Amino acid sequence: MDPSVLIKPLLHFWYFIPFVLLLAILRSPWFKGHLGEFIVNASSRLFLDKDNYHLIKNVTLPTEDGTTQIDHIIVSRYGMFVVETKNLKGWIFGSAKQRQWTQKIFKHSQKFQNPLHQNYKHVKTLQSLLGLGDEQVHSLVVFVGDSTFKTPMPENVTSGGGYIRFIKAQMETRLSDDEVQTVIETIESGRLAATFRNHRRHVAHVKEIVVKKESEPRCPKCRGEMVKRTVKRGANAGKEFLGCKSFPTCRGIVSAA
Repeated sequence: MDPSVLIKPLLHFWYFIPFVLLLAILRSPWFKGHLGEFIVNASSRLFLDKDNYHLIKNVTLPTEDGTTQIDHIIVSRYGMFVVETKNLKGWIFGSAKQRQWTQKIFKHSQKFQNPLHQNYKHVKTLQSLLGLGDEQVHSLVVFVGDSTFKTPMPENVTSGGGYIRFIKAQMETRLSDDEVQTVIETIESGRLAATFRNHRRHVAHVKEIVVKKESEPRCPKCRGEMVKRTVKRGANAGKEFLGCKSFPTCRGIVSAA
């Protein structure tokens, strides 16, 4: 059979290939993450006075166990705002203390890490680097995309341009002009270079953490984190077991053996 008989029909559809590739990119978590960061970057530059608010984006800092990557840091005399961005759609359920939040799209639900907990490590890393107190640092989570909160959220968890209102609402002076400049210079000098090699190392570090967490036992009731406990009374006194970290809210247990 002449190969051209098979090839010629395919040539008529060559223009679908770039379209399919573009569609795959647009739907990828990588693109959604970068789009969310771009939206926050653009809105902060448009609606925050650059003389009073200094934006530092995509900061990777070394930690004791690897690295941590921070989407946005906004430094002002009203404190330092550490911003975590989430580009999600659907209904969002969660509270400040829950380990995992829920995203629901029609009948499909999936869990994701509480972004406030995720941002906690960012905040503590920066505090260690800069020597700042809790009152000088604001943890802020921004949801972009077609998402709706279905449970009451803390005031520092916002959607769309709500994070701009949160920032502008902070009017108490937390840092002097000299301290603002010192914070900016220290972050810039302490951050890792934005190279492909450093990015790859950070991604590998995150994957290691995910694999480790997935291998750990989960609460049979709420799927939360388990901690080792010891029976204090009764016939089994002294024996160890794994109990839900959310006890007494959740009383799930599994054998420690």
